[in-house]
Parts: sequence; C-alpha cells; structure tokens
Amino acid sequence: MSKRTHNNNALPVVISAATLLATGLTHSAVDTDGAGERTFQEAASIELPRIRVVAPTLTALSTTPGAVYEISEEDIEQIQPRSTEDLLRRVPGIYIKREEDSAVVTNFGVRGLPAGDYKTLVLEDGVPIQPGIFVGNARYYNPRVQRMEGVEVLKGASSLRYGPNNIGGVINYLTRTPDDGLVISSRVGSWNTREATVELGGSSASRESQFGIMATRGTSDGWMDKGWDMTDVMVKAGSALGDDHFVGVKLSYYENDANISYRGYFEDAFEAGATFNPAPDDYFLTDRRAFDVNHEWNISDDMRLQTVAFWSEMSRDYWRFNVDGTTTNAEGLTVWNFTDILEGRNRDFERVGFESRLFVNHKALGVDNEAQFGLRFMQEEMHDTRPRATRAAPRDPVSLDSGPGQPALRRNRLDSADSLALYAQNRFDVSERLSVTTGLRVETYEQERKDLQQTVDRVDSFSNTEWLPGFGATFQVNPSTQLYGSVYIAFAPPLVGSVVGSDDVPTEAEKSVNVDLGMRGGSGSFTYEFTAFRMDFSNQVDPGISGIRPPHEGSALIQGMEASAGYEFGNGFGINGNLTWIPTAEFGEDRPGEAEEGNRLAYSPDWTANLTLSYRTGGLKSAVLLNYTDEVFGDGMNRTEIDPLNHMGGLIPSYYTVDLTANYDFSQHLNVFGAVRNLTDRRYIAGLRQGIYAGPERNFEVGLTYRF
Repeated sequence: MSKRTHNNNALPVVISAATLLATGLTHSAVDTDGAGERTFQEAASIELPRIRVVAPTLTALSTTPGAVYEISEEDIEQIQPRSTEDLLRRVPGIYIKREEDSAVVTNFGVRGLPAGDYKTLVLEDGVPIQPGIFVGNARYYNPRVQRMEGVEVLKGASSLRYGPNNIGGVINYLTRTPDDGLVISSRVGSWNTREATVELGGSSASRESQFGIMATRGTSDGWMDKGWDMTDVMVKAGSALGDDHFVGVKLSYYENDANISYRGYFEDAFEAGATFNPAPDDYFLTDRRAFDVNHEWNISDDMRLQTVAFWSEMSRDYWRFNVDGTTTNAEGLTVWNFTDILEGRNRDFERVGFESRLFVNHKALGVDNEAQFGLRFMQEEMHDTRPRATRAAPRDPVSLDSGPGQPALRRNRLDSADSLALYAQNRFDVSERLSVTTGLRVETYEQERKDLQQTVDRVDSFSNTEWLPGFGATFQVNPSTQLYGSVYIAFAPPLVGSVVGSDDVPTEAEKSVNVDLGMRGGSGSFTYEFTAFRMDFSNQVDPGISGIRPPHEGSALIQGMEASAGYEFGNGFGINGNLTWIPTAEFGEDRPGEAEEGNRLAYSPDWTANLTLSYRTGGLKSAVLLNYTDEVFGDGMNRTEIDPLNHMGGLIPSYYTVDLTANYDFSQHLNVFGAVRNLTDRRYIAGLRQGIYAGPERNFEVGLTYRF
C-alpha cells in the first residue's frame, strides 16, 4: 500500500517562496501533481489528509502569483509563542492589536485593513474557524498555539479559492499529528501561569494507519489580573484505504473561562502604572466542539479529488456588569462605577458544510496545465440572546426578571445563512519561465433573521450572488529572481445585522479590487521577497452583527509595500526580518460622526517591522526578536488626543518590544526552553476599547519537553 509523507526539514524563521527559489530551480525542476502532496524528500512519518492553502512543493510555491509565507515547526520552537499572535506578528503585512496576554480573542489587520474588521479568512487545516462567516464574523474563537505545527499565509489572486473574506488573504493554521509514543510538555511563568500538554500517538506496523491525541490544560492569573482557565483537546486518526484512498478525522474540544472585558484604564490609571483588572467581575466564557472528516482519492497520476466535511458548535457567553459613569478608587485613580445589573451578550453558533476539490493536470493548448475545480456548501446559525442574571460563579448565572418593562431576556433572535460557492482555476505553464493563472469564484448566499420575541412569526431575509474573477502570472527572470503579479476582486459578505432586522436599506457585499506586484528570490544564504499592493474598496460594510452602524460605509483605498529578507552568516548566526509600509489607508468620503474624507483608517499603522537575530550551536537554539509598531488612530475621526469620555478614539503612540528565547536539547528525549518577553519592560498602549489596554509588562516562561 502507498504511503503519504511530509517533509520535516527545518526552514528559516518565516519562510516564503523566495526561500525555495533561492535553490536556483525553476518550476519545471520538480514533478508535482499540483495537489500539494508529492514532496521532493521522503520523511519518516505519514501526513493525514487535510487542505493546504500552500502546497509543500517547490513548483507549487514558485507558480503562486502572490505573496506566500510559512511558519514551520522549528520556527515555532524558536519563537516560543504564548499565543498565535506571537506567530502572526512575524509575517509581513500583519499588525497585531493585542488585548490580553494569551489572545483568547485576537484582533489583527492585514495590509492596512483595520484590526478587528475580520476581512481575512482564517482556517485550521483548511476549515473555517471564525464562528460565523455570514452571521457573526468576529474572532470569538482563536485556536490554541499548543496544537500548531505551522502556519500558512497566502495573499493575491490565489486566495480566491478559499474565500469569502479573502480581502486580506488567507491564514491557515496547521495542527500537529502526534508521532508514535508519548510526549509530555510543561511550562510555568509570570502571572502564575501553569500549563501542561500531553501528546500520545500510535500507528500500525505498516504505517498505513495513525492515531494521535493532544490535550492541554492551562491556568493563569493573567496580565492585569485577567485570568483564564483553559482546556484544549484534539484527537486525530487516519488510514490508507487501498493504494489510492486516504481518510482522516479530527475531533476537537475547547473550553476557556477568561476574566476579560471591553473595559480598559482611564489615563490617570495608565500613567500611574496600574496593573489591576478594570472589570474584575466580567467574564468571557467560551466552549467549542468541532469534527472534520477528510478524504483524498488519487484517481490517477494526473487527477486527484480532495473532500472535507466539517461541523462545529460554539457558545460565547459574555457576562458584563453595566456601568454608571466613573468613580475613584482607594488610590485616587479613575475607575468604572459598576452597577449591580449583570447582562449577558450570549451567542451560540453552529456550522455544517462540505467542500470538494478536484485537481487535474492536462495538456490543453499544447502546454502543461494544472486545473482546480471546487464546490463548497455551508450552513450557519447564530442564536443571539441578552439575558439579565445573578451569578454565584462564572459558569452558573441564574436568569432573573428585572421588573416591568425590563424582561430578563432583552434580546432573543436567530440569524442563519446558507451559502454555495463554485470555483475554477487553471494555470498555464506557458514555458519553463512563465506561468499564467486565471480563476473565477461564484458565491451565492441567503441570510435570514427571526426575532423570537415577536408574537408574529416573521422572517427577514437577504440574498446575493457574487462573481469574483482573478488573474495572475509568475515569470522566472533568472535562477535567483522571480516576478509575480495578480489582480482580483475580493469580497466580504455583509453580516445579517447589516442587511436585515433594521430600517437600513440592504447593502451590497464589501468588495475591493486587489492588485499585487512582487519579486522574490535569493542566492546562497540570502533570500528576499517584496510585494507592492493596492486594495480599492467600492463599499465598505459594517463589520458588526447588530446593525449598530449604517451598513453603507463608503469607499476606501489602501496602498503599500511589504518586504522580508533573511541571511545565514554561518557559524550558527542568522538574521531574518520583515518591513511593512502603508502610506495610504484612507476613507474615500465623509462618514458623519465616524470619519472625514482622506482620514486614515483606524488601527492601520504606517510602519510595522520585525527582526529576528538567531544563533544555533549543538543542541542550543536562541533568538532575539524585535517588534516595532508605528502610531495608529483609535477611530476614523483621527483625533490626536484620547477621548476622555469613552476612550474609544485618539492617537496611540508607536512602541517597540524585545523578546529573548532559547531552548536546549539535552538529549533526544529532553528539551528545556524559556522566554523573556518585553525584555526592556516597555509600557505601551496596545489598543483602546472603552478604556486603555496596556501592553503586557516584562514576563517570562520556562518549561521542558520529554519524549518517551
């Protein structure tokens, strides 16, 4: 029986297609079926079937007409991440708006897109993980970094295959499949952080079947006393069914009780160096269950079919005490004055769907071609309630009636959406140096809202169909330099709260014309990648789910450049970095009360930069990681002073952080690791959201991993 293999070779920190192009090979140098499963080096372990957005072969990377970045398993060991945010900040073009140390909820922007607008598609093993793309597209669930073995980031016209919400591209987290045996990892750190992970794997004697389980249990008092209590379990299994069929399943469970809120500090508390929790009795409670089934069928040497069926169910209960202005605490600092009214902003999500992809190599027009055809159907549902309650413990609130005119359940509605997507793409390898790719995605969807508090059984609905073409090309100038470019229409669907259930006229989807032009390559120990990009929005759309802002938000323009480079000096020393410059990120017209024409978009910095200095010798791997984030505006009004009333707007100063990481292999069984983050103990404003969010102070972690 045939075996599926994957490459475990180490790659430099945040690799790109340029890293492979530096070998001097053109896209004809390695045979591939275009499905992303043949590799150019055998490895010891099999890979369970899953959807990759970046095929792990030199040819697939070098023929992608857009920026491609990957974070490998060795990179993760070097970064020693506390959350997925620590991984993403190493990718060019990504800005992190950090709200708490473990990123229970994450907010990031890509290429100038405002952090928190959710216009970038996030996947795990090719399956959407945002709770509701069409019904509630906030990142209420952020996968735990402990289960990750890598990250793929794809931008440009190639991201059309994985939309919607592909305006900023696609981020695909790759989960680990435990190797045979038992691995135990444990770490402790600042804020009384304690965490343990167990990996258990096994396979059949023929290596045709594999099973693995990963379980992580972690608790922490948290930065600013924003404690969390987390459990994350993932079970994976798979098998070859004959010579040409492979099946894999993944079951996951996640639960986290986090003592976090929308509330932040007032300026006097921030300036005084406060570290207390501004909302000590608010809780963000999440749990999620998911099940994926993957099947791959190698029909022939030139044809492969890949199918995934997926289901997920998630609850997000956000219990907050109402406020009545401000007061002064014992230290004389301004704090929120909380009432005794406890309200839940509670949402339950369910998603079910399947996606099938057919890869075909053919010889149309007398040249090598790779065609891809796809179909995806998905149903989503969100039950949105707002109860009032009393609470004895975070997970046992008891509903109550607040009196006449104030029912216990202040909101009770059901949002749902059905979507069907078809796509086709063909790459023409015109010559050994030139490849041209054309594609089309058609997305049709219908959204509904039912108010369960109405006595009349009424359903509001909105339906739409989008035709999204794309075109791209790559040209190998010489063995160490490649040019690439693409143009495509990207879109993000309006959420239910923007198009139904209010007096607003239904809006069109958010669309932009995206253009990428880039160059990548390298020679010897030097690699580089450079991309200029433009996103021209015809109509931005309210990213919320409640219709709290007018859905028609008007046009906008973003233009900029991103670059990455790496160099291995020898003797164990290396340097790797990235730089993003976005001179234009502006509103196209006045938006009363929100922005003026020409103002800069909120949470869209001009400059971001990351630099990694690494050293490896024997069993030691160490790195110094530097991050710089330019100043940003907290809202579209571009006020230079922080709004003293609600602290939602104002200019957030630039800042930098320095991290130090190291790990050492004492033997093939024992590894010890540690990290010091924010080494200079820089106090900075990470964001504004009903107050100032202070970036985490200097903190540390140490731990060990033992492989039996």
